[in-house]
Amino acid sequence: MSVRPSALVTGASRGVGAAIARALAPTHDLLLGGRDTEALAATVSGLPGASARPWPVELTAVTEADVAGVDRLDVLVHSAGVVTLGRIEETPAEVWRRTMEVNVIAVAELTRLLLPALRAARGHVVLINSGAGQRANPNWVSYAASKHALRAFADGLRLEEPELQVTTLYPGRVATDMQRGVRDREGGPYQPERYLDPDSVARLALTALTASPDAHITEITVRPAAGPPN
Repeated sequence: MSVRPSALVTGASRGVGAAIARALAPTHDLLLGGRDTEALAATVSGLPGASARPWPVELTAVTEADVAGVDRLDVLVHSAGVVTLGRIEETPAEVWRRTMEVNVIAVAELTRLLLPALRAARGHVVLINSGAGQRANPNWVSYAASKHALRAFADGLRLEEPELQVTTLYPGRVATDMQRGVRDREGGPYQPERYLDPDSVARLALTALTASPDAHITEITVRPAAGPPN
């Protein structure tokens, strides 16, 4: 019997991470990471017939013990992230530290710990970035800085690990709980019909993961067809 490929998805309890888990479930054995154990359990229970296990973890404190037993990994998807809006003058150091810790440092450390497993499978790393990783706007500077750093990490990983594939996705606004909080902070209405559906982003991730062997899709940029929010 052939062995199904394996995938670890962070931020899998909701939003884009959960959508990617659903997209991969028919073909991959899944390890689904996140802090919310109940939400992770709900994601797993929503994948009937799939081989999926919850991986409750604080990503900013991952150690070798947390990845023990993961000897081969075909796909690693980094989807977890945080955002705190505010002008530079009102963004204290603890916000910068937390944003960088979750959005960049935790990604780098988990990838480092899993490199032997990824190398064994000649695996694929997918990083869910943001349009903020391509430009910085007012009130988004700490988040944009972290996403620019994430882009640099992906570019460097691709060069240092030529046997791996590394894809960065740059979606615009996505209809998620995080986006609802962002719109509250911006003082505008939450209009999911104007944003990308998480499943649309997941399909793009799947496109990169299932490209023909001669193709390495390094970056994908996608924006909502409806344009920016009011």
